Amino acid sequence: MVMLVILLTGCVPTDHTTTIDELREGNFWEKNVVYWFALMLDSFAGWFSGSYGLSILLLTIIVRTMILPLTLKQYRSSKAMQALQPEMKKIRDKYKDNPQKQQEETMKLFQQHQVNPLAGCLPLLIQMPIFIALYNAIYWNPEIREHTFLWLQLGEKDPYYILPIIAAITTYIQSKMMPQMPNNPMQAILLIFPVLIFVMAMSFPAALPLYWIYSNIYTIIQNYFLYVRSSDKSKGKEVPAK
Repeated sequence: MVMLVILLTGCVPTDHTTTIDELREGNFWEKNVVYWFALMLDSFAGWFSGSYGLSILLLTIIVRTMILPLTLKQYRSSKAMQALQPEMKKIRDKYKDNPQKQQEETMKLFQQHQVNPLAGCLPLLIQMPIFIALYNAIYWNPEIREHTFLWLQLGEKDPYYILPIIAAITTYIQSKMMPQMPNNPMQAILLIFPVLIFVMAMSFPAALPLYWIYSNIYTIIQNYFLYVRSSDKSKGKEVPAK
């Protein structure tokens, strides 16, 4: 998935400049996806006295709110996975010398209870086209490329690597807030992903890691209410043993 982002974004000419009207007359991707992102970024910037940094923030909030149903599906799947942990442990103990059989029985258990262990990927997969469209909108709009927000020029990489570091840290924090389950294939991805985000953010224009940081902060707040606070409430309801 990460290689797909790099491949697609690498195909975009960095010196290409176009207008909103030209995007509307472009190919399928330009007129049906990039056009709308470029239009929203320009419109939101107009609301904030030309600030594209705040425009990206508003776009992030809208996008993350739109994919909230998928996030809730991810939450329900993680809770179901937690409930199945005793059964999964029995399978691991029973077939500890037969990894293939262990995997088969685990998948049968997931199917029986209609649990998708990769449901956590859904919000991330939805964001990938958004990430690429935002990349296109930045490079195809000179006003965004040349816009200055805080110490950044949004069309250039962060010269101090502050954004890549924050992007990696917030990615790690939001992943650690989710329930940690043994033998979940997502765990390895969640550990590697902050490193990949840091490496990519070092070379991407500042607007992209800025979007990712906004998205991570949204997710951290969201995970607090979904996982941390709900877990504290559940503990509070437990009847102490006499």
